[in-house]
Amino acid sequence: MTNVHMITQGCSSNSRESEIMMGLLNNSGFEIVDNENDADVNVINICTVKGDTKALREIRRLKKLHNGSKKLVVAGCITESIVPKIKNIDESVSFVNTHNFGRISTVVENASSGTVLELLDKKYEQKVNLPSVRKNPVIGIVPILNGCNYYCTFCSTKLVKGRLFSYPMDAIRQDVKGHLKSGCREIWITSNDTGAYMVEQGGKQKIVELLNQILSIPLDFKLRLGMMNPANTNPVLDELIEVYKNEKMFKFLHVPVQSGNNEILKLMNRQYKVEDFIDVVEAFRKEIPEITISTDIIVGFPSETVQQFEDTINLIKKIRPDVLNLSRYAEREGTIAAKMKQLSTNTLKQRSRIITNLFRQIALEKNEKWLDWQGKILIDEKGKNDSWIGRNYCYKPVVVKGDFKLGDEVDVKIVDATSFDLRGV
Repeated sequence: MTNVHMITQGCSSNSRESEIMMGLLNNSGFEIVDNENDADVNVINICTVKGDTKALREIRRLKKLHNGSKKLVVAGCITESIVPKIKNIDESVSFVNTHNFGRISTVVENASSGTVLELLDKKYEQKVNLPSVRKNPVIGIVPILNGCNYYCTFCSTKLVKGRLFSYPMDAIRQDVKGHLKSGCREIWITSNDTGAYMVEQGGKQKIVELLNQILSIPLDFKLRLGMMNPANTNPVLDELIEVYKNEKMFKFLHVPVQSGNNEILKLMNRQYKVEDFIDVVEAFRKEIPEITISTDIIVGFPSETVQQFEDTINLIKKIRPDVLNLSRYAEREGTIAAKMKQLSTNTLKQRSRIITNLFRQIALEKNEKWLDWQGKILIDEKGKNDSWIGRNYCYKPVVVKGDFKLGDEVDVKIVDATSFDLRGV
């Protein structure tokens, strides 16, 4: 029997594809092992959205560690430009991209016998209701679409994922039910842009209809909605807010803004203005004041001036997000922005440091407002040093100690806070 170990990088969509690949491999008679040293074949599901560096570093590590004694399969978000770089590290690597991961068993079987396969063409197929091996038994990750309807100048997602392709509503609802019946307490709805659901099939967002279909399932669970771009959120804003008032919805909203300056957003081809982002945040906070707001920022986009960077600082001060995913701009081969004049590395580091320090102070002040709060959390993660991590109704991470297990619902009181989490007893 061939032993296979899975290594995953990137977003929740990648995590779900890894779970499905493990399920398919398991059904084909392969043994899934937790330790790469016990594997005959290591599969690394890479992410190239923020560049190639992390993926290439991991591939070099595996090559050096095992010195060719174990076969390697690279899966996931594989750009054309990264393939020759990987081959320079290890010419015996097999490839299976995100469009072909359903054939992972064939690729692994051939790799184990020394035959290299490269499955890198684009296909558009549903990625729901497939066998899987979940990493977390209480969290069900459900993709609702593949691809993107944006053409951002800095991003390689479009190059990798291709055009927008939404999955049928009934199939998604069935996938959710399958996760719940097998013991999941949380459902994560994920994609490159959940707000774009069904836009390619008539131009109208159907994310609200989908959420209502899922929430109507008569079982006990919490639903977390993944990232939505402002341009796809505003057209259904009022209806979306009403959905969020459902007790099953985590009061957690992830809307990326990327920059606080409209000129930079135009250069990024983001299809919205700063004011549109502010409208979304303020509308949600008006109806659900305690909602957790998450956003994304890229610092150092080509040509970003000091004043344009100041606009981003001012936006963060105005919005005061609870969660901030901060990235330094990095060139992605094949994108328009890669051809623009780049800022210096020192400038990127300095601007990143300024935003980080600002946000940590804001995050601490926001979290301290939860001190003395009492309520229920759902334990969904094992922490460090015998601790557990649960989520309250606003998806705030709460660290607790005790004799718990994944899926437990626990009454807590918040007694301390950091920039990153709450501490409860």
